[in-house]
Amino acid sequence: QVQLVESGGGLVQAGGSLRLSCAASGSILSINAMDWYRQAPGKQRELVAVIGSGGDTVYADSVKGRFTISRDNVKNTMYLQMNSLKPEDTAAYYCNAQIIVLGSSTPKGYWGQGTQVTVSS
Repeated sequence: QVQLVESGGGLVQAGGSLRLSCAASGSILSINAMDWYRQAPGKQRELVAVIGSGGDTVYADSVKGRFTISRDNVKNTMYLQMNSLKPEDTAAYYCNAQIIVLGSSTPKGYWGQGTQVTVSS
């Protein structure tokens, strides 16, 4: 009914940049908050950044000043611009969105399938 598809991951050298995208599709009435999470091997999934429906943002301390989250409400797409990448940013990155589907009034969380980001030293 609703799909989130991430793209833009890849292999980059330390100091480089990548831009992730997360496109939502399906029977969507509205999207509330959208988030980026990441999970490195052997570690718990951690919140990277959040963007509200009005554009307000929150970042994890580890990415402040390097990552920028944004969204296009017309395209139902969220982005994560990642600059000055470090080897410790290596992880699978997942998007999450609180979506109200057509015919409902309650938001539900949906996850994407993940995209791998690998930063070499």
